[in-house]
Order: sequence, then structure tokens, then C-alpha cells
Amino acid sequence: MGDEKILLSHGSGGKMMHDLISGMIKQYFSNPILDKLNDFAEVEGAGKIAISTDSFVVKPYKFPGGDIGKLAVCGTVNDVAVSGAEVLYLTLGFIIEEGFSMKDFNDICRSIKRTADEAGVIIITGDTKVVEKGAADGIYINTTGIGIKRKYYNIGAEFVRPGDKVIVTGMIGEHGIAILNSREGLSFNTNLVSDCAPLNGMIKELLEACSTVKCMRDPTRGGVATTLNEIARQSSVKINIFEENIPINPAVQGVCDLLGFDPLYVANEGKLLIFLSADEEQKAIEVLRRNKYGKDSAVIGKVIEGSPRVNIRTILGSHRIVDELVTEQLPRIC
Repeated sequence: MGDEKILLSHGSGGKMMHDLISGMIKQYFSNPILDKLNDFAEVEGAGKIAISTDSFVVKPYKFPGGDIGKLAVCGTVNDVAVSGAEVLYLTLGFIIEEGFSMKDFNDICRSIKRTADEAGVIIITGDTKVVEKGAADGIYINTTGIGIKRKYYNIGAEFVRPGDKVIVTGMIGEHGIAILNSREGLSFNTNLVSDCAPLNGMIKELLEACSTVKCMRDPTRGGVATTLNEIARQSSVKINIFEENIPINPAVQGVCDLLGFDPLYVANEGKLLIFLSADEEQKAIEVLRRNKYGKDSAVIGKVIEGSPRVNIRTILGSHRIVDELVTEQLPRIC
């Protein structure tokens, strides 16, 4: 490997991160549970247990619509909930830079408590470390979520099949653009805020109503495009999406047009991509739209046979390949 270095792009959620995981990390830790590469892992215990762990290094740690505390709870709860599990517990670890504001830390703890209460989870253990000034950029948070699958659902990318429909549960790209606006001080004339939200309640409602849900993912780093490519690769299918069906906040679209971004690659923290059988798509949409976090849900595509890739039919009727993100448009968004 010579003097090759870890780059920010290796944490982008895109191709470089995939290559790092599959080319280096998996060779040491490969096992049947890990190799599925879902956002969660299932192990046998007193019933089926679903576990997910995550670390949060967002900059700035306060942003319109939330902060690093809210983000840590939502991100971890959602990663466990997409397995079909009931999320019960969280662990919580802080790495805090010397000199960090005690008031800000208190606000973050209050935010964690408020979000955990909304999600119906409790913090069962944790850890706190303080490092020298300049060593942690304020505060980092590590969490692990634990859930129980009281009913067994076959949910994961490996279950996606040709004929399935693709749903997104709302307008895409809001988190990434809210972070960008806050971080760079761009002062766009917009009230746009992050979509950061705990989605386990909405997922429970969906699973109670629909029995053919195949896969759920929250399209965070790398956005919708990269997440769809991951699923296409894991399930060995082709995914077609339709530009006119994709819900996008006009403020997000406007900022992307100005900066040359594609909203399909912008991060989300309160949206789901859902794959399910075509005969339940309308029922699913009705259930999702009754929830405040799914009111803009839409069917955006379908799964067909073919080599693993994602295609989009544009508003003009042309077709193009939607590749996964290679480098990061905006690092440290979660």
C-alpha cells in the first residue's frame, strides 16, 4: 500500500468507502453476519436481536433542525429499526475536547433525552472521555442501538427481487443542505432545516400494515443515489427510478443548482428508501403519509432484472446511469 493515506472520501459512504470496507476491513473481520453489509446485524439470543453502532462527528455540532445529540439518537435508532426490530436500548459514548462549553454540552444532553423519549428508547450504559484542546473538534458521540425482533421479518438487501417497487418517504437532501448552509455561512434566503428524525414509529406502522417489505435503508452519506447502488449490488438487480416522481424541496433544488450539486447525492437523516412488492405499494403510501415523517412519501422506481446498476428516466424522457458517489460532496454531515 506504500504511503497511501486515509482520505475524508473514505468516510463518504460512496465508492471509496465501499472499497475500504470490502478491500481491507472485511478481509480481517469477515463472517456470515458481517458479510451481509446491512445497516444492522442480527444475532441469536432470547429471540432475534438486532444491533447497530455508529459514531457522529458532524460539523457544526449545532445546525438548523437539530444538533449532534439528536442526530446520534436518530441515526442509530433508524439503523436498527430498518431491520424490523423494536428498538429498546442505546449506549452512549462522548469524546469531548477540553474547553468545550458546559452550556452546549448540557443542551446536547437535553436534546439526546428529548429525542430518546420520542423514540421510546432508554440509555443503558455509556462512557465519557475528555481529550486535549485541538484533538476532537468540540465533541464526538458514539452510540450502539439494540433491538428485539418480536416478529421475524425477512428484511435486507438480499431479499429485493425484480418487480419490487421503490418508495422514498419524503423530500430528499434537506439534511446535507442545512449543514452546508450552516457550516459555510452561505446565508441562502431559506428556512430549510435538517430532516433529522427518529423513524421507528413510522416503520412499526408500515410493518403492521404491509407484509411484503423487503428492504429499508436510510439514505444518509452519499444520499439516495449511493444507497440505491449499494442495494442493487447486494441484491444483484437493476433499479430504475423516475425523476418526475422524486420529491425535492424547491429550496434544496435551488441551492444544488447554484452550487452544481445533484440532490440524489445529498445526505438525509429522516428519510427511508423502502422496497416492497408492487401489490402493496398503494397501501404503503397511505400508511406512510398518515405519519408526520412520511407525509411526502412517493413511489420513485421499480426493480427489474439486469446487471446491478441504477438508471434514471429524466423529466425530458432520456435515460442515464446513476453511479454511486466516489468522493464526498460535503464531509462530516453525520
